[in-house]
Amino acid sequence: MAAQLERGQGLASTIARVILGVIFFAHGWQKFVTFGMDGVAANFDKMGVPLPTLSAWFAGIVELVGGAALIIGFAVPIVAVLGIIDMLGAIIFVHWDAGFFASNGGYELPLALIAGLIAVGIASHGPLAADTHLLNRRSKAVAK
Repeated sequence: MAAQLERGQGLASTIARVILGVIFFAHGWQKFVTFGMDGVAANFDKMGVPLPTLSAWFAGIVELVGGAALIIGFAVPIVAVLGIIDMLGAIIFVHWDAGFFASNGGYELPLALIAGLIAVGIASHGPLAADTHLLNRRSKAVAK
């Protein structure tokens, strides 16, 4: 029974991690490819985001590279922390004044993404995660 529960939790964690990764990757791709970093920085400047060029690059890299890392399950806790910082910035500087609901431009989506990042950041990353394989390889090497 415990093994089934562990497999189920690993599968659930993998699904959540991949979904979050796709969402972040898509938003990072949008920043780099669709809008361009100059466009993102200009938009951040209009919204009053501090250090708009640096903030745009931080958000773009965290979302694109972090999203890819979540998909493959690499450095998940670190990516989760960086993604939370990114989403807190989005809430504070972009979405807060619009209220809660995403349909009005509010902070609902970034808040949900933070919840997901907390969950996958502390959970088992699942059997298909790169971190799982790296940790297993390291623990076998230490045991020898």
